Amino acid sequence: MSLDKDAKAWKDAIAKDKLTWNQVSNLKFWDEPIAAQYKVESIPATFILDASGNVVAKDLRGDALRAKILELLAQ
Repeated sequence: MSLDKDAKAWKDAIAKDKLTWNQVSNLKFWDEPIAAQYKVESIPATFILDASGNVVAKDLRGDALRAKILELLAQ
């Protein structure tokens, strides 16, 4: 999910960075209702989902993010 405001700049960045996963945006910046629903308060925001789509971790970075992913992959 993107908090961009400019559709062209957003799409250009997706192409430039060769992002292959699904991209979504309502182009509403911080007024994005999905960001509010998930309480996104900083960029980047990370969410780790389990196989059922449940959020099992949020806003991890660096070593903590790596450790959580390894933990979940080992299950």
